[in-house]
Amino acid sequence: MKKKLLLGIIIINTTLFFGQSISKTIQLLPDTGETQSYTTTFGEDHDYLINTPSFTNNNNGTITDNITGLMWQQVDGGEMTFESAVTYCNSLTLGGYSGWRLPTPMEAYSILNHQNSNPAINTTFFTLTTAEYWWTSVYENNSTSKVWCTNAGGGIGNHPKIETISAGGIKRFNARAVRNVTTPTTIPNHFTDNGDGTITDNLTQLIWQKIPNTIALTWEQALTYAEGLTIGTSSDWRLPNIKELQSLNNELATNPSVFTPYFSNVGIHNYWSSTTLPNQTLSAWYWSTAFGITTYSAKTGTNYVICVKGNPTLSLNNTEFHSSIKITPNPSSDFVSILFPNHSTSSKIEMSDAFGKVVVSKQIIINSNEYQLNTEGLSDGMYYLSVSNGNQKDTFKIVMKK
Repeated sequence: MKKKLLLGIIIINTTLFFGQSISKTIQLLPDTGETQSYTTTFGEDHDYLINTPSFTNNNNGTITDNITGLMWQQVDGGEMTFESAVTYCNSLTLGGYSGWRLPTPMEAYSILNHQNSNPAINTTFFTLTTAEYWWTSVYENNSTSKVWCTNAGGGIGNHPKIETISAGGIKRFNARAVRNVTTPTTIPNHFTDNGDGTITDNLTQLIWQKIPNTIALTWEQALTYAEGLTIGTSSDWRLPNIKELQSLNNELATNPSVFTPYFSNVGIHNYWSSTTLPNQTLSAWYWSTAFGITTYSAKTGTNYVICVKGNPTLSLNNTEFHSSIKITPNPSSDFVSILFPNHSTSSKIEMSDAFGKVVVSKQIIINSNEYQLNTEGLSDGMYYLSVSNGNQKDTFKIVMKK
């Protein structure tokens, strides 16, 4: 069963090595788009729905990403040198809009679809071209000869500018322009050390394991380790997908390519993602912290693991969130305790799975401050529990682990 999480506003780092200032250019971090399952072990990319990729064709040569809020050029501008790509995007007028630019690495990576391969994009919305790579706006750290680029296979890496045909090389590096629909704002702090073994990324509002596991694991072992991890009282950890891992990368640093001092324990390693390579299903994507590239290796090999959990801040389907009703325990087993502040009224309880299917619906009379909801027939996974009490509706994310 798939799980659905909800993430808050996402923002792109544009400035400091220590990541203290970030410009918000993206609303949410999209899922990878992986919809197939490749293992019976729970915790792979397919098992979690966070923000399903969604696009709108504006029928004017532009595509709006409904998750990030960015507007993209539908047909990339073709093969060109990096310098030409910068000039091309900055001077572009398309769909009646100016203000186009080359994307940052995270922005460029956000539109890749890891269920597809060669190209790893949604060709229903983005017109197929002969591109092998797409330029971003960022140079490799301490270099003016290498630039970060996404590739048609679904990865991202730092490439010499001279590799493209127009610069005398043999590969096709194309330019795809992006623009902000709304004016970006700046927030002061990228990361927060919570002092409990976790780090909050205020960019993505994901919470990360501060000290990764110290033993390299196979991919299957990594899934099991993440699902079984408990830090403090929190046990809703998971193996991050490849877009989540890539969001940790600091292109302004190498060996390791992370934001210090927050992730000083990450070291120079390869870190597993939960995302399988669709055309080589015995391999999975990983993030290398030497320079920050994403690539893949055999699942039977061993890599390191850093775990993540979601930190929801937005409501589900515009449902208001309140704090008068409490849910325990979470993660839950066969029973969920619903704690009411008073017991003078009746309530309606609905529980939906990750696909929005209602699996429990009942009207209850509140005779005490606690109601025990029997979930014995439900499978492991992520659910949403809504409790309507008078004019108030409380919605909770429930993790079922049995």
